[in-house]
Amino acid sequence: MLYSLQALRAFAAWLVVCHHFRQIFFDFHATGPIGQLLADRGAVGVDIFFVISGLVIYLSTRDKAIAPGQFLLNRALRIVPAYWFYTLLMAVLMLAASRWMPHQVFEWQHLLLSLLFIPAENPGGYGLYPTLNVGWTLNFEMFFYLLFGLAFLVRQRHHLLLVTAALLLASEVLGRLGVLSRFYNNDIVYEFLLGIGLGVLYRRGLIREGLWLPLGLLGLAGLALYHLDASQRLLHWGLPSALVVLAFIALERYFKGNQVLKALGDCSYSVYLVHVLVLYAGLFISEGLRLNPYLVFALCVPSIGLMSWLSYQWLERGLYWRLKAVFTARTAQEPALALSRVKY
Repeated sequence: MLYSLQALRAFAAWLVVCHHFRQIFFDFHATGPIGQLLADRGAVGVDIFFVISGLVIYLSTRDKAIAPGQFLLNRALRIVPAYWFYTLLMAVLMLAASRWMPHQVFEWQHLLLSLLFIPAENPGGYGLYPTLNVGWTLNFEMFFYLLFGLAFLVRQRHHLLLVTAALLLASEVLGRLGVLSRFYNNDIVYEFLLGIGLGVLYRRGLIREGLWLPLGLLGLAGLALYHLDASQRLLHWGLPSALVVLAFIALERYFKGNQVLKALGDCSYSVYLVHVLVLYAGLFISEGLRLNPYLVFALCVPSIGLMSWLSYQWLERGLYWRLKAVFTARTAQEPALALSRVKY
């Protein structure tokens, strides 16, 4: 485990939280430089997540004999339960409080497509966003997992070539031709490859630990992210995000063994899923009682933290191991059933 990546996952998740606070409470309008920076650049937390995802998936599967079905099942058990839970919770919130959510429109068909990770136009008319809006990134994640899982059908030395070719084919050819949703014709998908590239460098021992050089890389990445917008997302935000991940790995000695950072990183996925629901609830309270938005946000932060910790313990960790035990037991029973039919 790289504790530096746990810290970075937590940072990325809370960066997105601040970004959506500016969106939900202020419609991205900002009066101060920090508020403007979070409104304009806070979404880069997603790019950092994608790079980390490519890196972790590569490192966790390298030199392991894994069946494609087992890989996809493991990823589904890790991602799906919590996402379905919060998507359904968002649907209930939309039905119960629609008058306070003018941009959110509920449709049953769209909810079903959202649960199946199929990109579809949001009924609110603002793009290809699922019922739980932040789930658009999970549509990319699941797509990447599918292509990466198929790579296990060939020899391991060909994995990276196949994954790269599949992403290029899906995004640049099938996406443009309309065979796949135009959603996938987005250069953000190549940020997973940047993470895989960092994984290759790490395994070969080419990422050296240090202090000043990693800090210099962080400064360079920060300047790039400050001055560049998302018009060319892979170049403007993807590459700087990869530099940020690279720098954090090189700073591993300063994070190693920190259990607080590990816990924050563990909860980052639930933070990402639950924060929009908490922020909307905070908006209702703010408008109903006419409270200062920043005071409400100060109350939302510990609420998000507590809910994400409980979510990680029960929905992510607890349910994952229970479901995995069920599927493992079924797999173990299949050979026994087959043997019982053999006649001697």
